[in-house]
Amino acid sequence: MTSQNQPTGVFAASLTPMTADLSIDIPRAVAHNKWLLANGCDGVAPLGTTGEANSLGFDERLALLDALAEAGISGAQMIAGVGCTAIPDTVTLTRKALANGAGGVLMLPPFYYKGPSEDGLFAAYAEVIERVGDSALKIYLYNFPQQVGFELPLTLIGRLIKAYPDTVVGAKDSSGDWPRMERTLKEFPGFRLFPGSEEFLLAGLRLGGVGCISATVNVNAPQAQAVYANWQTSEADALQAHLTALRMGFKDLPAIPVMKAYHAQEHNDPGMGHVRPPFLPATPGQLATATARLEAEGFKLAD
Repeated sequence: MTSQNQPTGVFAASLTPMTADLSIDIPRAVAHNKWLLANGCDGVAPLGTTGEANSLGFDERLALLDALAEAGISGAQMIAGVGCTAIPDTVTLTRKALANGAGGVLMLPPFYYKGPSEDGLFAAYAEVIERVGDSALKIYLYNFPQQVGFELPLTLIGRLIKAYPDTVVGAKDSSGDWPRMERTLKEFPGFRLFPGSEEFLLAGLRLGGVGCISATVNVNAPQAQAVYANWQTSEADALQAHLTALRMGFKDLPAIPVMKAYHAQEHNDPGMGHVRPPFLPATPGQLATATARLEAEGFKLAD
């Protein structure tokens, strides 16, 4: 896969709709991902944090990947979340994503045991790569210390790039630590970094980043696409300021339940509001807060 047709641009860490009995709502999931692609997204990243992946059963994850592929969502439009605590599970999900034509996989480190050594993390990623044994594999490392409990050291990234230069091609950095992202882009030219927040979309692009993979792009994808499409113009800073303000509409709120409730409200689709415990449905007050913030920015959700 050449750099020209690798995943690039605005990606939503897509929500996973649930039915009333809390199973995955496959038809709604497919429809939501297709809606994202029709409304500003260059691609989708299902089965990540926002997709409640670690609350899903293994078979559920495989079924969702199959359903999205059957709907034609693959190639450069797809970065599939595959990182599990168990290496065999990560390998199986990765093979499924590759069989379905995904342009890349988003891979958390094994995250249950805290304080792993760098050598241990390297061994875990290397084991997955060797077991998968497929030259088509393109890994995007997933750095999310707030959830995982530790950070992926930049020295580890450098070692993985050196050992597997055609496989470890990029990362999603959800740390919120812009200086770290800046350092990553400067130390590893050509490394395909996606900030995990659209707040850093413009700054990342200016230093060689390739887009963003973000939760709140489930709502504001058209505005994120406006930044991506115009980042080299005189309008870029104003567009980014507006985009950042929209993201802040969800600040200090439980983003996943509130985004689901917002879609349910704006699209008159109550079924979109279901979440799987330990999440609870958004309260009316939480939804009203997000709605008022977005309306204050002149925002309306795309139909």
